[in-house]
Amino acid sequence: RRHFLLGAAGLVAGCGLVPDVSQPLTLYTLKPKLTPQSLPKVGWQLVVAEPAAERDIDTTRIALSRTTNVIEYFAGGSWSDTAPNLVQAKLIEAFEGTNAIVAVGRDAAGLKPDYILQSDLRDFQAEYQGGAAPAAHVRLISKLVQMPDRRITRTVAAEASAPASGKEHPAVVPAFEQALGQVLDKTVAAILSPTP
Repeated sequence: RRHFLLGAAGLVAGCGLVPDVSQPLTLYTLKPKLTPQSLPKVGWQLVVAEPAAERDIDTTRIALSRTTNVIEYFAGGSWSDTAPNLVQAKLIEAFEGTNAIVAVGRDAAGLKPDYILQSDLRDFQAEYQGGAAPAAHVRLISKLVQMPDRRITRTVAAEASAPASGKEHPAVVPAFEQALGQVLDKTVAAILSPTP
């Protein structure tokens, strides 16, 4: 039995299933490019909930798609956190950067908010078209929920794609920053704009 187990371990290692610890994994964070906006000041507090997402993008792995309905992942690089957590953090930073809101924070911060921003992260992957470099595709559907009666007062659908300068993940990350920046700009502006 011992010989069998050792032999099986050798086969697994030979197949490349056991990671090579001598090759460090590169972690990427995001610094989306936001457009300065002049937005009206609001007198309420906001909690930004972690966006919901399907399991294929609710991961630290950098997703890519070369075929419709098929998700794969880049090797050798990952996000520094799961995609929903990254988007949540960048949403909070985007609201804070406007200086137009009394307070904004995570749902775990113990705040008693006037509103909660609940979102669905529908797309967060690099999409390849033929042999060309991919485009980063980000789509976020957000709902502003008034507390304490939990009434949805506003829904914002924001989507953007940005071309990458190359096919590999080091060239794709800046495209994610550009696409996410456009999505954040639209979401923040729509949430803080006066009610029609």
